Amino acid sequence: MLNKAMIIGRLGRDPELKYTQSGMPVTTLTVATDESYMDRDGNRVDRTEWHRVSVFQKAAENCAQYLSKGSLVYVEGRIQTRKWQDQQGQDRYSTDIVANTVRFLDRKSDRVNSGDEYTPPAPRTTKNMQNNQQMEDYGSPFPSEASDMDDTPF
Repeated sequence: MLNKAMIIGRLGRDPELKYTQSGMPVTTLTVATDESYMDRDGNRVDRTEWHRVSVFQKAAENCAQYLSKGSLVYVEGRIQTRKWQDQQGQDRYSTDIVANTVRFLDRKSDRVNSGDEYTPPAPRTTKNMQNNQQMEDYGSPFPSEASDMDDTPF
């Protein structure tokens, strides 16, 4: 079975860092992804989807320290649905992404705290360790942020 989620989006608010009873750090991110398309009448329709992301351990502390509202992130993880009861005894559900990778995509100069010297580490893969390759910049992940992309036919 496969349970994998990958999103690129912007934080809708500052990360929320908490600690479990055992002292493990957990950060909650609220990430917005967007898409746009043309409807039947030729009008541009923008749609935003909000994702709740849970990050654990050292990655949680890094996210809380170096990310802020508006930060661009790549998140990879698994989808998990939790069930609980509200104050009225009604069953409630929440679907989250439990992250195993959070990559900071903003350039250092774009960050709110541009004074910090933190550089997120490159992913640890055999290929990157052997070839010591740098990640390529593919430009903006959203067509709405790229120049001259409004007329893209797809």
